[in-house]
Amino acid sequence: MALITKKVIKTSITAVLIIVILGFIFYPKVKPMLSTNSGAKAGTAAGPQGMRGGSQPLFASGFLIAPTSMNELIYSTGSLIPDEEVELSFEASGKVVGIYFEEGTRVKKGELLAKINDLPLQAQLLKLKAQHKLAEEREFRQRQLLDRDAISRESYDQVSTELQSLGADIKLVEARISETELRAPFDGVVGLRMISEGAFATTQTKIVQLVKISPLKVEFSIPERYAGEVTPGFAISFVVDGISKTFTANVYAVAPKVDVDTRTIVVRAIYPNKDEELKPGRFASVRALLSEIDNTIAIPSQAVIPEMEGEKVFIYKNGKAEEVKVTIGLRTESLIQIRSGLSFGDTLLTTAILQLRHNIPVKLDTLVSNEPTVNPLP
Repeated sequence: MALITKKVIKTSITAVLIIVILGFIFYPKVKPMLSTNSGAKAGTAAGPQGMRGGSQPLFASGFLIAPTSMNELIYSTGSLIPDEEVELSFEASGKVVGIYFEEGTRVKKGELLAKINDLPLQAQLLKLKAQHKLAEEREFRQRQLLDRDAISRESYDQVSTELQSLGADIKLVEARISETELRAPFDGVVGLRMISEGAFATTQTKIVQLVKISPLKVEFSIPERYAGEVTPGFAISFVVDGISKTFTANVYAVAPKVDVDTRTIVVRAIYPNKDEELKPGRFASVRALLSEIDNTIAIPSQAVIPEMEGEKVFIYKNGKAEEVKVTIGLRTESLIQIRSGLSFGDTLLTTAILQLRHNIPVKLDTLVSNEPTVNPLP
């Protein structure tokens, strides 16, 4: 018996040692599997509890709705262009014999600016006038003879026709002489002259540029959807670089068609520019106020959730998120007008929009009013 007992004890000790050795070998490999199974069981146990609402509330930011004034504005870029502008040239060719303006000065309508040689035309005019005077005397004598029936009607008609022909020739020469004179077609300021006295000028030669800068025109473009709202008489404002003053102008013309490339409409407004403080050609930033609404509900655009049936938002009520259907109106770059669905004093949820659900617990971390002040909650 003693021998058998010793063998059993020895065998048991050997088996225990083998089990311990195998445990040291295989335990590192089995441990990850055991941890995964434990986590899965724990998750299964916690899942129903989370579905019952036992999770932590969702943190979100709130927007306190208060009466707001909204403006629908169009921002555009434009250019200042002169009321009138022309590059002056002679109507005839010839040698420039006189330049009668100073560069950069103001001139009046009809003022003589330059002249080309007209001596041959002046000589021709003198000759025609002398012939015309002689023809007048002959016609006078022939008319007296006709009254006494001393000559035939045919003889008188020949003299009368000659007199009329000389009168037409005189007018033609006078018109050609006027073509040798360059006169200002309107009041304005002349620029830099492009020719000198003594040069030969043709009808293609540019002499000087004449610009009328009072008033000025403001040319800009607007999107086609506003074509019916911006009409003649519509007031706009604009600013130019380097001048802090805001200028006001009135629309006087709208292009009759939409530009097919840009889908915009060209608009022109008139600015008096009485003091001539603005120069044509300058860049202008234009602003047009289409509509202005006082005491309305305006919310951040990111808080609106579009759906097939319309739009909705979430408000904070009794510690939970409440889904509300809304009707939207005017849109600006950052705000959307709400025509129905919300009231003054409601707290709109503006963050965590994708996680929000109806009746989900919510805790506000910040509350923002219509003013740019942010009030952290305690």
